[in-house]
Amino acid sequence: MKNYALLLKKFMDQGSISSLKELSQKAGVSELQVMRLQRGLASRMRVDILLKISQGLGITLTELLTNFAPELIRKLPETSTSALEQEYNNLQKELEQQKQFLMQEFQQSSLQILESWLQQWPTVVQKVKQNPRLAAVKILPLLRPVEKLMEVWNVESIATVGAEVPFDPKLHQLMEGSVQKGEMVKVRYTGYKQGDKLLFRAKVSPTI
Repeated sequence: MKNYALLLKKFMDQGSISSLKELSQKAGVSELQVMRLQRGLASRMRVDILLKISQGLGITLTELLTNFAPELIRKLPETSTSALEQEYNNLQKELEQQKQFLMQEFQQSSLQILESWLQQWPTVVQKVKQNPRLAAVKILPLLRPVEKLMEVWNVESIATVGAEVPFDPKLHQLMEGSVQKGEMVKVRYTGYKQGDKLLFRAKVSPTI
């Protein structure tokens, strides 16, 4: 009976891969899938998973199947595995291109919202350096584009700075002292949430 664990170790050694965890990370699959291959269950695994593992090991899908699932090789036409690898690689390239395009679209839409702030903020910083007495109230309107971006992203503050609210450890981070849930605390730094997802807890301190 073929020792699949020893066989896998040989391929891992050739690729300077020290552990199953490292192989799973390199291949982009779960460690459980690698363990299934190690146990000789390749014939029961999805081909796309086997393809990722073969790429993680630095070998072809054909070579992987020949060693771990020769019965599958016999069932497939001669060109099937190479064609599958090519199709998978093409799909990966398309997905990467789409990812880059979406990221560019996201960045451009964000920059359009921030355009006025990006143009004016460096000037404001310079003015403040020249005149430290410049009233902060004159600067606040320039932060509106940032606030607008937060609105577009559905990011909301948890509480207003200075507000006194009942302490909730899920929403508030106590900066000092100790309070019980429900006791009043004062918001020192606001927290944020995006929809139902908490991004940052608000930092609070006891009111007394």
